[in-house]
Amino acid sequence: MFFDSWTGLVRVVLVGLPAYATLVLALRLSGKRTLAKMNAFDLVVTVALGSTLATILLTSNVALAEGIFAMAVLVAAQFAVAWAAVRSPRIRRAVKSTPTLLARHGRLDEDAMREQRVTRSEILQAVRSAGSGGLDQVAAVVLETDGSLSVITTGKAGDSTALSDVTDVPRHDTRG
Repeated sequence: MFFDSWTGLVRVVLVGLPAYATLVLALRLSGKRTLAKMNAFDLVVTVALGSTLATILLTSNVALAEGIFAMAVLVAAQFAVAWAAVRSPRIRRAVKSTPTLLARHGRLDEDAMREQRVTRSEILQAVRSAGSGGLDQVAAVVLETDGSLSVITTGKAGDSTALSDVTDVPRHDTRG
């Protein structure tokens, strides 16, 4: 169907503008975390907020107040879980992944790469993006919780304490 009625279009504008304004306000109130690089938990909430906005706009049997309340519930739930995760290691482990070491001292960890579904080409691209020309200049490559790759060059490794929360880093190994 190409066109149903002018009433439907007017409803989208009349309901859509306040729903959109509410979504922007909710995102601002929920803090920078919601809009920053996201981990899986943040992504789910953000997608759910977008889906809720679409439902408000396109489903005439969902009242604006119900949609706004649904967005508020999602933001409140995200805030509550994030608040609890900061205070409880058990909750943090349940909702957030940990960074994974993919390369150390110029050597790729093929098992970790396979487990995390990261290719050699992706790691090499990250190394180049970090301004390094070879793996021999790399102290570590880490798959972060948001899916990005961090590259620590040998010259900037310091005491490697930045790797303290990374999976599979030997705790006794503090070499750069």
